[in-house]
Amino acid sequence: MSEYKLSATLEGHEDDVRGVAFPNASIVLSASRDATVRHWKLLTNKPPNYDCSISSRGSAFINAITFVQPSKEFPDGLIVSGGKDTIIEVRQPGKPPEDNAEALLLGHSHNICALDVSPGGDFILSGSWDGSARIWRVGKWECEAVLEEHGGSVWSVLAWDRKTIVTGCADKVIRVFDSRGKFSHAIEGSTDVVRTLCRLPSEHTSGADFASAGNDGVIRLWKIDGRQIGELVGHENFIYSLVPLPNSELASSGEDRTVRIWRGTDCIQTITHPAISVWAVAACLENGDIVSGASDRRVRVFSRATERLAAPEAVKEFEESVKGSAIPQQQVGDVNKEKLPGPEFLQQKSGTKEGQVVMIREPNGSVSAHQWSQSSQSWNNVGTVVDAVGSSGKKTSFAGTEYDYVFDVDIEDGKPPLKLPYNLSQNPYEAATSFIQNNELPMTYIDQVANFITTNTAGATIGQSSQPPPNTDPWASGAYTPGQATSAPSPAPNQSSGSRPKVLPQKTYLAIKTTNLRTVRKKIEELNDQLIAEGSKDISLDEKLLSDLEGMMKPLEANLANAPTSNPALTIGVTLVVYILTAWPPSHRLPALDLLRLLAAATPAVAEYRADASGIVDIVATGGFEDKDRENNIMLAVRSFGNLFETSQGRSLADKEFDRIHELVKSSSAETSNRNLIIAAATLYLNYAVLLTSPSHSSLPSSIDRGLLLLDDLTSLINTAVDSEAVYRSLVAVGTLLSLGEEIHEAAKEVYDLSAALEKGEKVVKEPRVKGVVAEIRALLKA
Repeated sequence: MSEYKLSATLEGHEDDVRGVAFPNASIVLSASRDATVRHWKLLTNKPPNYDCSISSRGSAFINAITFVQPSKEFPDGLIVSGGKDTIIEVRQPGKPPEDNAEALLLGHSHNICALDVSPGGDFILSGSWDGSARIWRVGKWECEAVLEEHGGSVWSVLAWDRKTIVTGCADKVIRVFDSRGKFSHAIEGSTDVVRTLCRLPSEHTSGADFASAGNDGVIRLWKIDGRQIGELVGHENFIYSLVPLPNSELASSGEDRTVRIWRGTDCIQTITHPAISVWAVAACLENGDIVSGASDRRVRVFSRATERLAAPEAVKEFEESVKGSAIPQQQVGDVNKEKLPGPEFLQQKSGTKEGQVVMIREPNGSVSAHQWSQSSQSWNNVGTVVDAVGSSGKKTSFAGTEYDYVFDVDIEDGKPPLKLPYNLSQNPYEAATSFIQNNELPMTYIDQVANFITTNTAGATIGQSSQPPPNTDPWASGAYTPGQATSAPSPAPNQSSGSRPKVLPQKTYLAIKTTNLRTVRKKIEELNDQLIAEGSKDISLDEKLLSDLEGMMKPLEANLANAPTSNPALTIGVTLVVYILTAWPPSHRLPALDLLRLLAAATPAVAEYRADASGIVDIVATGGFEDKDRENNIMLAVRSFGNLFETSQGRSLADKEFDRIHELVKSSSAETSNRNLIIAAATLYLNYAVLLTSPSHSSLPSSIDRGLLLLDDLTSLINTAVDSEAVYRSLVAVGTLLSLGEEIHEAAKEVYDLSAALEKGEKVVKEPRVKGVVAEIRALLKA
């Protein structure tokens, strides 16, 4: 059988492609860290040419994607995606992202990293960093069962058949459940995190039922009863994805830059990519073609059929890009240039197995890597090996391995710092994930650790940018669907060896400033075009206003990264945002509200705004809160109020307008189940608690009155919230308010029954940070 060769390269994503699906010969689906799901439709065959459309815009990284095949109820099938915002979106193909989804599946409390569909399309499976897997019935869109037997993040889920479910976990254990969620048995034998699972066809030569793979770089073949049948060895790093091919072969992809094709237990082809991570691979059951998604932001289709191959110049470009790849030295181990063979080796020696890699000392002194192709009986240049060292130019040894950096990270007072090893070729989020899992820390630290790595390795890069991914916004600026909250006021990892400060009382204000400004601007422009097309040109933005929108982007980005200051372009920007909030219909206001919450943190001009006796609170009250059915608008309005605390003018306004802001937020969030709105309210209340307990306010009689109102709201939040971030922020706010004195203490104990609320919070959220802050609050109540 012929080898896979490039069929098409699909470009459009702006960040790593984390998930792919290949529902039929005419459609490819991809999910990316750029917060989009893209739908690629085949237009022509010779050479293959695809049209790209955005199917979904999320609020943060989208990590997983799957497809429900067509049925009577859904004749075009359904696209299912999920990621960092904890929401599983189910959407019909062909519908634009601004249309309502078929369903939004809510229940997970952390990053969704795995999705699968049962063979008959009856139910959807999801796996999450929250340590659970969930079963969702197609059409009913309700969670039928929660699989909670796991000891870590659920990295992979597999609907093996209509009655059997298999999960792969960070605790290295594979678990088997029935379709009602009842635990059956555990399968042990993996030596590291299990990242991927796939069903094997009954014709597979091994007789195995399914395969698993993960961080140990080994593919294991299993019977469903737990017996290991065999192992496939060849990958040189993490394996991220497995998929069966229609001819009973197997495809895998991983951190060693490759997709590998397996027949039986033999690797028969290695497809090297010009990227560090090949995150995902999927197969088309109709024609056997495969598709990959990688860290270079590209989706690639490969085929064995001559009639579906890319144009010769595209194939050559792909091959040249592989040859031109820079391979970090740590991916190939220690290299002694003096002992390496020269180019003549490639003509004199043959490889011993598919995918074998040799290092060659080139005449110019560089080291190139060459990979053996068994089918063509030749060595293929797959890149140049480059040093990857930190700013010191020296490697640091940790646990028997050399790293560019080994940081000391203080997590807990009184305990020695933890070691955080990092190589520049790694993705900061993958390194952060490994660090958190190895040290059994809460996954809520993920952004802090990744940003810490990025900040402390800036300027020393290899293979990828040292900057955070372009869309690390965990809120709603990218796609106008509620996002996940940023890191809470928990002890942050740091490089210092000093003690961790106590959590209570909170002294600093929390702001929600992360964003993708390009996406916000683009969305406003799209909605503006839509207004014009609908005959509402009279309220649309003219060229001058669009120029003002563009002109505010750079100073806004600069202020968000540094400190809030006055800036003429931002003052004009505030006026522009106010115009949209007052002139455009509620259905079009979301990106403007997103800009407003950013401006509130970036410039005092928001707090200082006045026009026709109306201030910014008046504008937000009508522009953000008037349509009670649009909870995302309300959520961003609450976040805007929360960000006012970043400037002294904003704090003065929030203080002056406490009664009105409090009533707006309380009436809009009291009965909601919207996770992001609840967290936004808790964050605002926390900022008010910091203000009321500050030296300028703590002795004011009004601070006691306001503190009692907030204590009532926060106790209710703790009693009713199920989200860990909302509970934690509410607890920190309550603990901070207790520093106002005896009257607050007595009300907490006698009026609001805070003790019962603390028990409820501990029971609902079993996290060390919650346990710690509850202990601090109890100590304060006894004092």
